[in-house]
Amino acid sequence: MATYLYRIGRWAFRRRRLVGGLWLGALLLAVAAAALAPAGEDEDLAMPGTESQQAFDLLDERFPQSNAQGAEARLVFRAPAGQRVTAEANKAAVEDAVDTLDQGRQVESATDPYTTGAVSEDGTIAYSTITYTADAVDLTAPTKSALEDAADRARDAGLTVEIGGSALDAEEELGGTTELIGVSVAAVVLVLALGSLVAAGLSLLTAFVGVAIAFGLVSALTVPLGLTSTVAILTLMLGLAVGIDYALFITSRFRDERARGSEPEEAAGRAVGTAGSAVVFAGATVVIALVGLGVVGIPELTKMGLGGAGAVALAVLVALTLVPALFGFFGRRVLSRTVRKAGRRGGTPPVPDTTARAGLGTRWARFVLRRPVAVLMVAGLGLGAVALPALSLELGLPGDESKSVETTQRRAYDLLSEGFGPGFNGPLTVVVDMSKAKDPRSTTDLVTRTVGSVDGVASVGEPVLDRAKDTAVLTAVPRTAPNSAETKDLVHAIRGAVPGVEATTGAAVFVTGTTALNIDISEAMSDALVPYLSVVIGLAVLLLTVVFRSFLVPVKAALGFLLSVGAAFGVLVAVFQWGWAADLIGIEQTGPVMSLMPILIIGIVFGLAMDYEVFLFTRVREAYVHGASSGEAIVHGFRHSGRVVAAAAIIMVSVFAGFIGMHNPTIQTMGVGLAAAVAFDAFVVRMAIAPAVLALLGRRAWWLPRILNRVLPNVDIEGEALSGRVPAPAASAAGPEGGVRRLPVGRD
Repeated sequence: MATYLYRIGRWAFRRRRLVGGLWLGALLLAVAAAALAPAGEDEDLAMPGTESQQAFDLLDERFPQSNAQGAEARLVFRAPAGQRVTAEANKAAVEDAVDTLDQGRQVESATDPYTTGAVSEDGTIAYSTITYTADAVDLTAPTKSALEDAADRARDAGLTVEIGGSALDAEEELGGTTELIGVSVAAVVLVLALGSLVAAGLSLLTAFVGVAIAFGLVSALTVPLGLTSTVAILTLMLGLAVGIDYALFITSRFRDERARGSEPEEAAGRAVGTAGSAVVFAGATVVIALVGLGVVGIPELTKMGLGGAGAVALAVLVALTLVPALFGFFGRRVLSRTVRKAGRRGGTPPVPDTTARAGLGTRWARFVLRRPVAVLMVAGLGLGAVALPALSLELGLPGDESKSVETTQRRAYDLLSEGFGPGFNGPLTVVVDMSKAKDPRSTTDLVTRTVGSVDGVASVGEPVLDRAKDTAVLTAVPRTAPNSAETKDLVHAIRGAVPGVEATTGAAVFVTGTTALNIDISEAMSDALVPYLSVVIGLAVLLLTVVFRSFLVPVKAALGFLLSVGAAFGVLVAVFQWGWAADLIGIEQTGPVMSLMPILIIGIVFGLAMDYEVFLFTRVREAYVHGASSGEAIVHGFRHSGRVVAAAAIIMVSVFAGFIGMHNPTIQTMGVGLAAAVAFDAFVVRMAIAPAVLALLGRRAWWLPRILNRVLPNVDIEGEALSGRVPAPAASAAGPEGGVRRLPVGRD
């Protein structure tokens, strides 16, 4: 692989105008496709195979007319203090607002709260349901303005009015202050790490190219594939993070090769052949983990995984081709100031001096080698302590209750809870399939009595039958809030009470609705978490065994991955469930962690963790197979890769943290979880625990059974095949003597 990538690097450097033109053309096509593509609408989550999803499918079949409706809004009215909405003046104001909407464009109907019974028992709160003929994304600006104007008319009359429902839901803005801050931090880190504005700009430029193409493709495919805004944001988030990192690794290796005296084209080839090999492997692990999300069985999660995988694959292609092409365009400006000055004086570029003052990476590695047990204990116990809250992890799906109190949707939610009970915002839908029932009328009566008798049900509405009279729909309102544990128990209690009805009547009874579906999805995620984690861990051990040709190094890497993921889950629980530091990131309502997050974070962080494992410890292995002792190899790896890996981790954390400021619970959770996981994995696991374990294991860390040594393929990720293409450096990093003693790759 190293030889093949070496040729790609040299070819891209030579044909830089062709490569640059091809990528520019791809960028323009992607932007044009995105601009011409119609806007899509976020679809509700689905979970094939669950009872709630079966009921939704049955409703689609038996009630097609009711499922073809468009967006919906609720105008929630509250009377002034000491008054009722049934008072003559207040009633006139409410009816005036409703009548204004009922005759508006794109409005199918607007209900009168006084004829539908949508008035609270104490008479202080009422609501009107407005149904539109178009989806939320197809509602025109005048239609939305009419809804706001109707609310303002009632407000002018002295009423408190809030708007709920999907009509005002909008796509999350993809740009903002916090995202710009994250990218700005990444730019500063790049400049400090590379010591060159041009080199830093190169990494940012290539990352933006890859992200723009990926985002354009996702936007163009939104309607045909039913993609959501969350898929687009994940694509943007991952594409930026890995795109900058991958370009940084190859650029850093190119500068090293140039400093050692390689010609520009040769240095580009060797950079892509060595660091590029690690990029390919690291990118492949991220892609595999993200594509593997499809096995969970949730279409939305599958789309998120595929979108993120596409962004990562594009980042790899950009790093392997556009980055070396830009080396040719920018020339010596990519190099550090020291190397450029040496070239201007006509001297030979300096070879790295192993006797010079040790950098931070070297000093840290030597510190770990002197105190491996202490470092291992402090880091391991620290991560374990941070992971403890994960034992209290609760999963759920956010609704209007998780939005900021500054939004009218959240205030409408609170008013409805106050006036009609906390369960009003999360009603359960009971679907009765009576196609095989003997007596439909008695069946619906029995189901109504059975559901109403379950403890925790506040009320059961009158059954609604389809045209064929073989399907009935009942609405059961819980006494508790949608995301509460009591409502979850209620759903199971109702499902446990209906088998007797089914046996007696021959009907099939399903409990569904948004609340029930959220509960089913959360439970499915909990059940899938351990199997998916087992698959990911197994994959990590297998891939790393092939790369490092070692048995214990992959096991160490996998266990470290578990620690970092567990600590990230602990942070999510502490912030989103317990409310620790929630005010700092704008979280006003605590509750269950987004049910998709644990598996999504595992899939993403697995690949990113392998990034740092490969980039850092391939240099360690490279020194070891060249004759360095275990301790010298660790120092060598940190001397040459520690600073770059630290910079890459800071960049990735900054990019992920930049999305925390978006007022979207899903994106906020993703940003916090990924930023925490990357920080723990890069700085605690890879830079503290991993070298401490290697120091304690010594030569045993690189042991591999002979049978595996013969069977496993040699992927040559260190670029051994390239060692004879240029003269050896004047000094070896293996030791102060500078000699290089070649040893068999499979040495134990």
